[in-house]
Amino acid sequence: MTHPELRPRPPSPLVEAADERFAAHGVRLLLKRDDLVHPELPGNKWRKLAPNLRAALEAGHGRLATFGGAYSNHLRATAAAGRLLGLETVGIVRGDELAGRPLNDSLARCAADGMRLHFATRSEYRRKADPDTRDRLLAAAGAAGAYLVPEGGSNALALTGCAELGRELRGASDVVAVACGTGGTLAGLAAGLAPGQRALGVPVLAGGFLGAEIRSLQTAAFGGPAGDWTLAEGFDHGGYARVTPALDAFAADFESRHGLPVERIYVAKLLWALHALTASGSFPRGTTVTAVITGRP
Repeated sequence: MTHPELRPRPPSPLVEAADERFAAHGVRLLLKRDDLVHPELPGNKWRKLAPNLRAALEAGHGRLATFGGAYSNHLRATAAAGRLLGLETVGIVRGDELAGRPLNDSLARCAADGMRLHFATRSEYRRKADPDTRDRLLAAAGAAGAYLVPEGGSNALALTGCAELGRELRGASDVVAVACGTGGTLAGLAAGLAPGQRALGVPVLAGGFLGAEIRSLQTAAFGGPAGDWTLAEGFDHGGYARVTPALDAFAADFESRHGLPVERIYVAKLLWALHALTASGSFPRGTTVTAVITGRP
């Protein structure tokens, strides 16, 4: 029997955002309110985690382990999932210098949900894809043998959950845009969309590494490339978790215009990018663009 928290949920709401800044260029803006898909695992976190959680439970695992930075939405979602499902959770956190400091609000939430935190050196964390380093990190965290969910939750199973997001949007939009951290949501979303639709990813980290990662994820999940997708680089505002005053002001203005709480790390950068791309004429007149709202503040 499927655990109640993992049962399929109805499609998240799709609403129009009447905004003259888009309308002036002949672009219609829709918001896919995936932040409402689950009360504690909003948006892409639920879509990516749910297939992995089902696999962990079916295999009889009682413990989950995963990786993340000090402000990781994925760590918080995994901790909440563990509490809801009665699973032990271990989070391996980037930065051993954090071990002796008071927990920030994000990590404190993880701890309150029962997650055991292990702080790894930044150099070891960077090498976590190496099997020996990964096993050493897991052993040091007391998580040897745990069901391992990768950083950001992006793996082949996660893409099957994100493909459902694309299927929910078939026929509703010409372009479906999503903010990208590890690329898993975009990789799955593109696979689920109908022919003629395009998925657009807005990376929130600088570096230009996502294209290869998305191709690798799609090969693992689907056997090769799937769907039509592109990346809009240059909207990271200085890097992950960097929120400039201009970005904060833009997000606050969008909130007042549309009554939508705008999460700053991912969603604000997505909406900023869509506004900038619309103003520059990147979308032909008559285009319908959907912004996937992947999380809450």
